[in-house]
Amino acid sequence: MPTAMITGVTGQDGLYLSELLLSKGYEVYGLVRGQNNPKVDIVQRIPGLKLLFGDLTDLPSLLRAMRTAQPDEIYNLGAISYVAYSWENAHLTSEVTGMGVLNMLEATRLYCGDDPDRVRFYQASSSEMFGKVQQVPQTEETLLWPRSPYGVAKVFGHYMTINFRESYGMHASSGILFNHESPRRGPEFVTRKVTRAVARIHLGLQETVELGNLDARRDWGFAGDYVEAMWLMLQQERADDYVISTGETHSIRELLDVAFRHVGIDDWSKYVVQNPAFMRPAEVDLLIGDAAKARRVLGWTPKVGFEELITMMVDADLAEQRGPAA
Repeated sequence: MPTAMITGVTGQDGLYLSELLLSKGYEVYGLVRGQNNPKVDIVQRIPGLKLLFGDLTDLPSLLRAMRTAQPDEIYNLGAISYVAYSWENAHLTSEVTGMGVLNMLEATRLYCGDDPDRVRFYQASSSEMFGKVQQVPQTEETLLWPRSPYGVAKVFGHYMTINFRESYGMHASSGILFNHESPRRGPEFVTRKVTRAVARIHLGLQETVELGNLDARRDWGFAGDYVEAMWLMLQQERADDYVISTGETHSIRELLDVAFRHVGIDDWSKYVVQNPAFMRPAEVDLLIGDAAKARRVLGWTPKVGFEELITMMVDADLAEQRGPAA
């Protein structure tokens, strides 16, 4: 039975990945920060998932966790991942999202000792690294030009992963994942903010939703599809970096069209208020990935399309807002 250790296990990716690995017969350990983590209850509901406590900013705690789990595979998904927050607290974002990767890599290197192939390591890189895009669509070779403290921190972690792979012979791969969503997405992210608001507006619980730039475009996929790509990367004989994306781009306006239309509202203009407070200091206007390498090498393709994803999220939010008695 292979063993995996996942950081950031309480996030949407961590939840989907832990379920995927458990279904494949893995023994799975999830790393959580602090015993008072409010999301611990969520992961404790997953049968078979074992919890460890550690902190990405504390290397000794990571090494202790590895010695307990004795993993064959490590998936480093932990980060402060809300981009807007990274301007408010750039230092903490850099410590966790950037230096946390270095701590995980160093702990893995120390744990492996003289056998760098003992553990296969996955780093969750991000399409936000492309920022002010220098090529459309973006590939593994596109110049990185991050436009947020979060993006800068992810670039640091991405290149540090490559450096450890090249310096120490570690099997360390990075997945440059474009936006991926699900009903498990936090309500602070724009997709879930929209689908939750649409459900509440439909049910008469809310009148409007406040958003920022409606013309920003993203390449949105389903998180459940994307975690399969993470696993496939670590099954390859050679470690490498892969763009994971749908190859389609949609605007916030299109997101609103699909979500509101699903509850029978064709004109959403009176329900949406643009608030300058939600505008980014430096916007990323167009992200669209080219996942040809992942298709060719990993045999990976996304299964859930954009409209199916958004309607899935609206339905889940309708059910949640109606409550258990519905």
